[in-house]
Amino acid sequence: MLQIEIDNGSGFCFGVTTAIQKAEEELASGKTLYCLGDIVHNGMEVERLHERGLITIDHDQLRNLHDVKVLLRAHGEPPETYEIARRNNIEIIDATCPVVLQLQRRIKRQHDNNEDNAQTVIFGKNGHAEVLGLVGQTHDKAIVIEKFEDVKKLDFSRDIYLYSQTTKSLDEFHRIIDYLQTHMQDGATFKSFDTICRQVANRMPNIATFATRHDVILFVSGRKSSNGKVLFKQCQNINPNSHQIERAEEIEMSWFEGIKTVGICGATSTPKWLMEECRDYILRHLETK
Repeated sequence: MLQIEIDNGSGFCFGVTTAIQKAEEELASGKTLYCLGDIVHNGMEVERLHERGLITIDHDQLRNLHDVKVLLRAHGEPPETYEIARRNNIEIIDATCPVVLQLQRRIKRQHDNNEDNAQTVIFGKNGHAEVLGLVGQTHDKAIVIEKFEDVKKLDFSRDIYLYSQTTKSLDEFHRIIDYLQTHMQDGATFKSFDTICRQVANRMPNIATFATRHDVILFVSGRKSSNGKVLFKQCQNINPNSHQIERAEEIEMSWFEGIKTVGICGATSTPKWLMEECRDYILRHLETK
């Protein structure tokens, strides 16, 4: 008999849970609600909320809306978004994650007090919603580095203040810090701020342990999820029999031939109900054999 375990540590992080709760509360009142960008990087959850009435818009559409309610998702937004809302009499339901909000304020404070023209550097993914919100705190002057190799484009003769997108790899962030500490020129100051969310970072070792316990791993995640990419890679490194899927219909039953245990896990943007749906899909197909 095939044993299937769903990872208790997987599923929505605090910030995503709060954003979805706020959306559901507003939709339950029967009012029209817009969301700026996909509320979460998971197509199935986005579909579920669309069916309940949530309307996803982009920034161009936001500029043409007036006198409506708009939800800002957990990733956060740059100051310009709030200014557009003020001009267009848009009521903002702000679901920015508290961890992201604290990081935005810290970057803004440092940038506003920056009299010596220091470099504000953000370790993150260019174009990612959270990173756009962070860069916006500096009037788009912050430098984004996506990977360790990008650190070499910085000016080591000028002060550097280093921050990180909340969902980046802690190990790579520390590798960047070590490099900068040894390459700064005399007279230049380097300061780093560990702004990586521990609820996310702690999932790396937890999911590695989970992956060792099973013959096959099903990693359920939207393919646009940055956090999902990092966690799935960790699963693959530990267990080569790991498969990333977005929905149950992508499961191939041939993956389970001759094996005893399956582990189902996911990203911080993966709803629990979707992992349970994948488990039920496998059980149904086993019964028909």
